Amino acid sequence: MTVIVVANPKGGVGKSTLATNLAGHFAANGEWVALADLDKQRSAHAWLSLRVDTLPKIEEWGVDVDAPAKPPKGLEKAVVDTPAGVHGNRLALALQLADKVIVPLQPSMFDILATQDFLTKLAKEKAVRKGAIQIGVVGMRVDARTRSADQLHRFVEGLDLPVLGYLRDTQNYVQLAAHGLTLWDVAKSRVEKDLEQWQPIIDWAGKK
Repeated sequence: MTVIVVANPKGGVGKSTLATNLAGHFAANGEWVALADLDKQRSAHAWLSLRVDTLPKIEEWGVDVDAPAKPPKGLEKAVVDTPAGVHGNRLALALQLADKVIVPLQPSMFDILATQDFLTKLAKEKAVRKGAIQIGVVGMRVDARTRSADQLHRFVEGLDLPVLGYLRDTQNYVQLAAHGLTLWDVAKSRVEKDLEQWQPIIDWAGKK
């Protein structure tokens, strides 16, 4: 089983958007996938409750800091959504579970500064240094051709972390989430540009 944690202590950067769509991709690809939610508000699990039975199945994995449940036996992929301000026991549990960590980051200087300490801390984790956990950054709500994207890329390169891709600012994510849907649950023609942006992210996520 591969566990992918989506984390950033900064709020409003798109963690749940990344987590739910990543789980949606694995499910649409025929893999047995579960979505865990370390946020007390359980917004990712609330999203799961909106999905109709005819859609590719995404299991709910109840991961609690005090009494974490084991994932369903035979699970192939698990995606873990984390809350804003994740630290302490919740962060420790997330990293204990993780094979990979994706950090969504908006390319504003305020977001970069707010995330800098977190990325530096992750890079120093023993499991990361030994290669047991892989880390990648995804630029959120950004055009890859802009100066902001260049600024984000330069910052992340300084930490020796890869930028996996850039996701544009579009209402597609908002509209789909309201119905428990992901990019992979609707006609390709409706979200073709977004699927193209996701390709390097899912390639990285799917590698052993």
